[in-house]
Amino acid sequence: MSTSQLGKIACVTVSAPDLDAIELAYSRNFNYQVRENGTVSEAQAALWGTRGMAGAQTRVMEPASGSDFVFRFIERPSDPSYAPLTTWGWNASEVLVENVDALAEQLVDGDFEILGEPKNLSFTDDIRAMQLRGPANEILYMTELKAPIPGMDLPTSTCFVDNTFIVILGGCDINAMIESYAQQFDIMPAPIMESRITVASKAFGLSIEHRYPISALSINDQCMIEVDELPAQAGPRKSDPDLLPPGIAMVSFRSSAAAGPQAITCEGMPYGGHAATCTSGAAGELIELIHI
Repeated sequence: MSTSQLGKIACVTVSAPDLDAIELAYSRNFNYQVRENGTVSEAQAALWGTRGMAGAQTRVMEPASGSDFVFRFIERPSDPSYAPLTTWGWNASEVLVENVDALAEQLVDGDFEILGEPKNLSFTDDIRAMQLRGPANEILYMTELKAPIPGMDLPTSTCFVDNTFIVILGGCDINAMIESYAQQFDIMPAPIMESRITVASKAFGLSIEHRYPISALSINDQCMIEVDELPAQAGPRKSDPDLLPPGIAMVSFRSSAAAGPQAITCEGMPYGGHAATCTSGAAGELIELIHI
C-alpha cells in the first residue's frame, strides 16, 4: 500500500460553459445526482490563483453509490482553441463502471461522443474500457474491472457508473513529472513503460501504433495518477491566467500532509469543513489538497 501524502481522488473539477447541459448528460447517462449548486468564493479563487473565477456558478454531482467522490463543474466560457488530449495538464478522468458495453449501448445521442469503442486492454481480458468526450470537452475513460488483477490494488464499481479512481496527466518530460510527485508528496516512482494511447494518437494525427512513455503512480485508497509523456507537438494549456484552464481544470486529493499557513477552510463538497491548499506540478497542473 502506498504511504504517500496523497489519498483518495475526492474531486475532478471541469470547466463547463453550460451547467444545465452537463447536469442533463451526467444524470440521464450515468445516473449521477446533483449534490450542490453554488458559486466560487473569492477565497477559493485566490487559493487557485484564478481570481477571475470568483462568483462563477458551480454544480457538484456524485455517483449513485455515494462514494465520497464528486465531479465539480464550474461555469467558464468555452475556449475554441482547446483541443482535448493535446496539451499539458490533466487530460482525462478514469471512471469505474459496472458494464462498459451496456453503457455504450444506452448513451443518449449527442451527450457524449465515443472516441474509443469498448475493448479489452492489450495485457488482460479482465479490464474492458472505452473513451468518451463530454459536453465540456472533458475526456473520460470508462473502465470495467471484471476480476482482480494480480499485483494491482484496484477498486470495484458498486453502481452503474461510479467514481474516478485514476486521473491522467500529460506533459513533456515524464521523469520531471514523476520527480515532482515524489518530492512534493512522497510518492514512490513507478516503472516507465511504452504504451499505445489510441485516443491521443488520433488527436495528434499520429499512427495508432505510436507508443508513449507512461507510468502509473500509486497513491492511497486504491487510486492512481497515470503520467503520460506527450509528443513534441504538445504544449502548455493556453488559458487566461485569471481563469481555470479549459477541460479538466484541477484534481482534488485527500491528503495526510499538514495544511500550512496558506490553507483556507471550506464548507460543502468536496471539503466537508476541512482545510484546503493548492499547488501545481511539473506539467502546470493544478493540484488541490483537502487536509484530513
